[in-house]
Amino acid sequence: MKKILTSAALLLAVTLSASALPFDKYSINRDDLPETAQEFLNTHFPKGKVSMVKTDKHLLKKTDYDVKLVNGTKIDFNNKGEWTIVDCKTKAVPEALLISPIKKYLKKHYSGQTVVKIEKKALAFELTLDDGTELKFDRLGTFKSAKAPAENAVSE
Repeated sequence: MKKILTSAALLLAVTLSASALPFDKYSINRDDLPETAQEFLNTHFPKGKVSMVKTDKHLLKKTDYDVKLVNGTKIDFNNKGEWTIVDCKTKAVPEALLISPIKKYLKKHYSGQTVVKIEKKALAFELTLDDGTELKFDRLGTFKSAKAPAENAVSE
């Protein structure tokens, strides 16, 4: 019986201490971001005013950062301050975020379209064009697949 009470008390203490941790923090201050993220914003969005910085602290995962600019652009950064997602909604993402092979592919196959969202994953880049088309490339910029807004994936 003593073991059960001790275990229950320990479980309760762990639960309460975990729930008391400040997992998310909100601010409008760029200084709450890692230096790398601040440099990214200054380089690619120099006139972009920050409307929100959300610092996500996870119990077992590393901290990440969600930034929203006044114009609606959303940018996610990992714990090192490196961008993982840039979503400009209806505006073009900064061209400097696209690696050369992807730029060449887009110019050849999707000229006239703009990239409005880019996601950098461990092994791939995922892009969304202004017409809703989703494109996938490997980390070297080799085209992998395309998905039109109302169609299934097409591979090359």
